[in-house]
Amino acid sequence: MTEPFSPARIRRLPKAELHVHLDGSLRPGTLIDLGKQYGVDLPRTEASELGEFMHVADARNLVEYLDRFAITLSVMQTEEALERIAYELAEDLAGEGVRYAEIRYCPALHTEQGVTHEAAVEAPLRGLRRAEQEHPIRTGLIVCGLRHLPPESATEMAELAVRFRDAGVVGFDLAGAEAGNPPTDFQQAFDTAADASLAITIHAGEAAGADSIGEAVHRCRANRIGHGTRLFEDPTLLAYLRDFRIPIEICLTSNEQTRAVESVAEHPLPRYLEQGLVLGLNTDNRLISATTVTEEYRVAHESLGLGWDDLVRLARMGFESAFLPWPEKREMLAAFDREAGDV
Repeated sequence: MTEPFSPARIRRLPKAELHVHLDGSLRPGTLIDLGKQYGVDLPRTEASELGEFMHVADARNLVEYLDRFAITLSVMQTEEALERIAYELAEDLAGEGVRYAEIRYCPALHTEQGVTHEAAVEAPLRGLRRAEQEHPIRTGLIVCGLRHLPPESATEMAELAVRFRDAGVVGFDLAGAEAGNPPTDFQQAFDTAADASLAITIHAGEAAGADSIGEAVHRCRANRIGHGTRLFEDPTLLAYLRDFRIPIEICLTSNEQTRAVESVAEHPLPRYLEQGLVLGLNTDNRLISATTVTEEYRVAHESLGLGWDDLVRLARMGFESAFLPWPEKREMLAAFDREAGDV
């Protein structure tokens, strides 16, 4: 008889992954292959050792957690690399029972060797389309602006996302060092996306307080919130997100690593679930956080005491929160309801 919370059972549960960064989710072996191909010196030469090195377990804050991305970005400067990494990420997700994934990244970070912004979008889209043909997964791209770059860069990324909205880009995001960089500093980028009716998600409430979430929702028109860890600091705002069904993309492991929470056991997820918020479990960065979708569900059970029905509820809310046209979302929810009861 299958154990109630075995990894195999969790893998069989249909899931959505809505918050995963392309440049934080490479396979260690691929990182080594690309390093050799492009003449990039890496800190380790064996895949297992490199995977351990890339796992951030000692960061004191979000900024230190982000330092490792310089290593992955060093090999992500060609169309070939971007296509391969996107394909492999979708393949890995499909292997965990992820039926829908939104993969995010900033194309502006992949142009050091002459790749254009447009090509930096087209390449991962090719990889994702190929993965969809070979595996039972549907995917979309989310284009990010970055807080450490000028606001003009975020606006350019929003314009880029709008141009590709009918070719596989499903949303626009703002990521990076949150503290001291409120989302309203990038207002023009969000206006660009919103005016084109493109979905918006914003990293908020991870390295800054609930006021960051409030700005994201009320002034920058976010349809979802990335992390939202500190939402509990403002009960009125929490009630607003609950009442208007604005989803929160929960990332348990990375929240501990970035010190958004002292430990996973102290994460507000159970409180949010009890209070009726729309939530979903996500990895954030499979390589940097050394995690998987299956692992995030296991941690939610073992560290936070969530039962199987809670995990099924979270999985379904992931599909409810997807940046998909309603007819497609309805089909996915119907498929989920058919399959989840048999897991």
